[in-house]
Amino acid sequence: MSSSTIQQKQEPKSSSSSVFRFVQGVAQVTGGTVLGITMLTSAVVAGGLVGLAASFRNLPDVRVLRNYVPTETSYIYDIKGRHLASLHDEANREVVKLNKVNPNLKRAVLAMEDSHFYLHNGINPNSVGRALKANWEKNTVVEGGSTLTMQLVKNLFLKQERKFSRKIAEAVLAIRVEQIFTKDQIFEMYLNQIYWGHNNYGIQTAAESYFGKSATDLTLAESAMLAGIIQSPEEYSPFVHYEKAKAQQITALIRMQELGWITPEEVEAARKQKLKLGKLTSWQKSDLPYITEAVVAELNERFGRDAVLKGGMRVQTTIDYKFQRMAEETVARAHANLQYRGIYADQVALAAVDPRTHFVKALVGGISYGKSQFNRAIQSRRQPGSSFKPFVYYAAFASGKYGPDSTVIDAPVSYRDGDGYYSPQNYGGGFSGAMSIRTALAQSSNVPAVKIGRAVGLDKVIEVCRSIGIKSPMEPVTSLPLGAVGVTPLEMAGAFSTFASNGWYSDPTVIVRVTDSNGNVLLDNTPKPRQILDPWATASLNNVLQGVITNGTGKNAQIGRPAAGKTGTTSSERDIWFVGYVPQLAAAVWVGNDDNRPMGGGATGGGYVAPIWRDFMLQALKNEPVQYFQPASKFTPPN
Repeated sequence: MSSSTIQQKQEPKSSSSSVFRFVQGVAQVTGGTVLGITMLTSAVVAGGLVGLAASFRNLPDVRVLRNYVPTETSYIYDIKGRHLASLHDEANREVVKLNKVNPNLKRAVLAMEDSHFYLHNGINPNSVGRALKANWEKNTVVEGGSTLTMQLVKNLFLKQERKFSRKIAEAVLAIRVEQIFTKDQIFEMYLNQIYWGHNNYGIQTAAESYFGKSATDLTLAESAMLAGIIQSPEEYSPFVHYEKAKAQQITALIRMQELGWITPEEVEAARKQKLKLGKLTSWQKSDLPYITEAVVAELNERFGRDAVLKGGMRVQTTIDYKFQRMAEETVARAHANLQYRGIYADQVALAAVDPRTHFVKALVGGISYGKSQFNRAIQSRRQPGSSFKPFVYYAAFASGKYGPDSTVIDAPVSYRDGDGYYSPQNYGGGFSGAMSIRTALAQSSNVPAVKIGRAVGLDKVIEVCRSIGIKSPMEPVTSLPLGAVGVTPLEMAGAFSTFASNGWYSDPTVIVRVTDSNGNVLLDNTPKPRQILDPWATASLNNVLQGVITNGTGKNAQIGRPAAGKTGTTSSERDIWFVGYVPQLAAAVWVGNDDNRPMGGGATGGGYVAPIWRDFMLQALKNEPVQYFQPASKFTPPN
């Protein structure tokens, strides 16, 4: 049978013209007579094996491959598409379509693994006969003779054991697969399934790992080296044994030349090409670990751990890489300044939220992820001190019984609390008598906050906190208005961002969207804001909290534009805070020690944390226009 005769035959299952040219090349190299005998023998052997199928009724049903979805690596990106992290279990894999794989790689793999792939029906009698003879002589399995299809079914369905029965099972399953799927479908499954070393499964992750590029962009030299790796990935890895990998590359190139698929000149050029190796992509550290940690926590809660590690998700976060880096640098710099000023605090944490979307814009869980992986921005519940008071005063305004200029008496008072009595004290001691709520909040007086909290109802204060995203446990104890509760910096930033948006709330999130590897949307976090808080009460609170910064305990937070916020300092100086906002951004900063020891040195939120907040906000808002809060006069007070 001549090559011209092959051209007149019906093209194999694949419609690819490049594959059909492979067939022509095989005919030219092997010679018509040999090829004719091979194809005839293939049919005979295939028929015989189908007859043996009755003995293999327990073999898997290969039709399940129609719905087969290989485990695939999930990828996390920043809001602009920059890769941050890869999430996978044992198999690091990114599935790629066959038409996205460079033809050089396809030819190289076929040359090394199964040059008759597009001609046989699942088994190659020449290879099988040679293997049977060798195995018979040695009385054990010493040679495989496997086609690509047989390798595929072995990896997917069969145990990795060297037995004659397994080889026969491979052949039976391979024939079944060839009856159901096209050659291109089988080849695509094979390229995405096989192991390429260093936890890389599939050609896409192999190309990215070994050469830092997509499978589409592989050169002939790179393709030949990758094809040579398949037989023994760890032994022939260029990262481990470059000379062995180079020898395998040359073997692949020579084999391609023998098949007539490349010229001697192409062989020589590929052999001389200098290869620039990439870096291992499996188990790489995240570029923004605090963010990745928060993303994984949210994904696990919604989808489960297995789906995250094996589902091939594409996750777009709410974070801009440069913005997050700026926040991390701000925290590190702040910690150094605290040490210089004699404040013995071992940690600083920061969380920032966009009030317009409730998208998280920055999360810094500590001064150094390398030294401590505990993410204090989302995992550490610490007492907020007086930065909790805005929730109390909002509840008072929303009740319709109080306004910013309502009078409250700052004088000694005691309340029965459990088995004893609780007598709140002001920071620094002393009492100021009659004062407005505006003044009480600006000066951070404790007694008025406790009185107002008792008057409006502590259960109502807790209800307000729950409505704007604070989920940490709370009890209606008398000291609650002074921050007798543990909260995270992200909870505080998210809650204050609802004040900044004048009462509009969405669930804070670090994820914009999640799709699968085919682009199907799995999660869309497009903001769906709801008016949760009373507009007049919120606007009134915003006005009062601006006074904290202009002439109160938060003067060190002034940033040259309208801003609102609240300082927080707990007893014995164990936790110090500043939580503040402008209409475009809310941020919470906490400073303290992991072992909860006092910081000493007169550490207060206004003196030491407000400057950190100011430093962060000045950078964050550098290119943002000045915006103003809505005045309470635009709204009707509640009855």
